[in-house]
Amino acid sequence: MNKELISGSFLKLQQYIESEHYKGYDPYDALKSPVFRLPIIRDSNKIRFLAQQFVKRFPLNMRPLLMIRKGMNPVTLGLCIHAYTDCLTVFPEEKNKYEEKINHLLDELEKVIPPGYHGACWGYDFDWASRYATVPAYQPTVVATGFITNALFHYFRVSGNRRALDWCISSAGFVRKDLNKTFDQQKINFCFSYSPFDHEIVFNANMKGARILAQVYSQTGDEQLKEEARKAVAFVMNFQQQDGSWVYSQSRAGTWVDNYHTGYILDCLDEYIRCTGDQSFRENLDKGYLFYRENFFTGEGIPKFYDKEIFPVDCTAAGQSLLTLVRFRDDERAGKVAEWMITNMQSEKGFFYFRKFRRHTNKTSFMRWSNAWMFAGMASLLASASKEGK
Repeated sequence: MNKELISGSFLKLQQYIESEHYKGYDPYDALKSPVFRLPIIRDSNKIRFLAQQFVKRFPLNMRPLLMIRKGMNPVTLGLCIHAYTDCLTVFPEEKNKYEEKINHLLDELEKVIPPGYHGACWGYDFDWASRYATVPAYQPTVVATGFITNALFHYFRVSGNRRALDWCISSAGFVRKDLNKTFDQQKINFCFSYSPFDHEIVFNANMKGARILAQVYSQTGDEQLKEEARKAVAFVMNFQQQDGSWVYSQSRAGTWVDNYHTGYILDCLDEYIRCTGDQSFRENLDKGYLFYRENFFTGEGIPKFYDKEIFPVDCTAAGQSLLTLVRFRDDERAGKVAEWMITNMQSEKGFFYFRKFRRHTNKTSFMRWSNAWMFAGMASLLASASKEGK
């Protein structure tokens, strides 16, 4: 692994993120445009969904034309906390500086916890539309909350910071009391909804809810948290395919298998096992990781988007690949991914491009989707290398 190349890239990216004050565009921020708040458009979820997809997929960045302002996404803050936590290991001589940065981001996260729920929770800084519902800006999802609490728990493990742990404990109340549950046919296992506003069965989202409960259980010993986490995990394991994969969701439109959602499930499952000591799903984990390792990477280190297709090469997929590969102690493969992304997808200004297609590259800088994920992923790889003395 070329540690010097990766470290230099990481610091360049850090400088870019901080110079932008953690603010940026997002692939899904189209509904921030006043154009999409006009009568008729604002009242049609289908039109809003299609408009969001059009802006996301258009090869050029239309956001300035649509008067969309850069925003500070809570998930960006969480991923940066995750990265800064690893910096405590990578750059121990700068511990105080990184602790100061983390505390600043904790203050920013506290400002955007929405009221009216049974625990700390977070959403995005913009309205966004799914096929089935629109989630208002800053209203919570288990996905956004799960990314942030995982970063908080990572920071707690490294530093013992009680504020970070208390928010994780609080978030367990959101998961248990504010999310909807869909039970299996035996009325035993269940799936947490994506948000309080839907009843969708999305496997990686459910696993993030289970991870929150398992992490909190590891500190409180509350057996009810462990039991609910186990039932949520069992629900998803029952949908694992024969080859070890999971499709995105149970809906007709969710039958694809991709890199980063598979990585999310594997990370959450491994964390559940570590936090609870429950080995019931070890075979599922081993089978799932074997599929992941063998199907989502080329020999030269390109992180494939789908199990059967390379393109588009995507920064969230790459950043999550680094996190998952490091978790499963595959630093050599992670190093190849990082080096390929740096060589092929990083701007001279430090940010990472959105996606590389077969014949063109979308070079828009997205703060959460591209930069924060690569920031967290590279920090994890560097921390692992530092621990191993590589």
